[in-house]
Amino acid sequence: MLKHKRTFLSLLLLGGLASAVSGSAAPITLTVITHDSFDLNKKLIASFEQQNNAKVRFIKGGDAGEMLIRLILTKANPLADVVYGLDNTLAPRAAAAGLLDAYKSPALSKVPATYRLDAFNLNTVDYGYVAFNYDRAWFEKAGLALPKTLDDLKTPTYAKLTVVASPATSSPGLAFWLASVNHYGQAGAVAWWQAARTNGMKVTRGWSDSYNKEFSRNGGKYPIVLSYASSPAAEVAYAEGYDPKKLPAQSPTGNLLLPGSAFLQLEGVGVLKGTKQPALARKFVDFMLSAAVQADFPTRMWVYPALEGAALDPVFGFAQVPSGVKALTPTNTQPVVDVWVNQVLRGR
Repeated sequence: MLKHKRTFLSLLLLGGLASAVSGSAAPITLTVITHDSFDLNKKLIASFEQQNNAKVRFIKGGDAGEMLIRLILTKANPLADVVYGLDNTLAPRAAAAGLLDAYKSPALSKVPATYRLDAFNLNTVDYGYVAFNYDRAWFEKAGLALPKTLDDLKTPTYAKLTVVASPATSSPGLAFWLASVNHYGQAGAVAWWQAARTNGMKVTRGWSDSYNKEFSRNGGKYPIVLSYASSPAAEVAYAEGYDPKKLPAQSPTGNLLLPGSAFLQLEGVGVLKGTKQPALARKFVDFMLSAAVQADFPTRMWVYPALEGAALDPVFGFAQVPSGVKALTPTNTQPVVDVWVNQVLRGR
């Protein structure tokens, strides 16, 4: 009997030692909510998980505007620990709703002051330029000249060829609405949108619907789409037979940088109030601003990395930086969105 007891105790001790050596404590789950376009190298995520004994669970929250609405509605019982994808058009509403804990990553010291969103408890991860794109082949076949101004774009000739995302549910849509208000003034912007819609411009719920479903390059019927000034670079990279060593002369799509139409969008990551994993959430924020993630983002998300000095793939030569476009961060965008909903969408 004594021999059996000693054997049993020995097995217990060996089992405990094996657990300690292998670090078999259950990983901590960190939930991150993002907009639908989020993409990151799975190896980088796995590395973060391994280094922090964590399991990262991602929730796709729809377009950024839809994601913000979900976060506000679930504020009392947060859906996640971290949010990525709120931008300078949505940051004021997130701040007004008290969604985010204050946390500034040390890496922000390498982010230019003009790109910072930390006043809203967001850490800027990337930036990009919302702009109109056009389908080169469609316009060449049609023999139609490109519009030169926003006033041209609202006419029957071009409005019926154009698809944009809704300012009420989409961050690119809201970005263009704010750009048009900045260009025309609020009353003038309302008049522009009303005329463009009357003349056939289509409005979708989000960027994915506009670009992936309605744009003529992807089987839709609209050869002008509201997207990003870096989208032509993505079209080259995703083209069949793409060879990074033999870049084509031009992208199948081009930018339509009409005066007053472009908007500098800043996207950030932040810790949601109510997180049960605040320390791990802050580590994930730091991770998003790490050199490895910043290098991975451009050719996955087709945005510019926030950190100064981050290298860009040569395919970004097909992207454009609109001249004279500065970051706009309204103090409160909800009243401006309400104007669009009431006067443009509902036609009051």
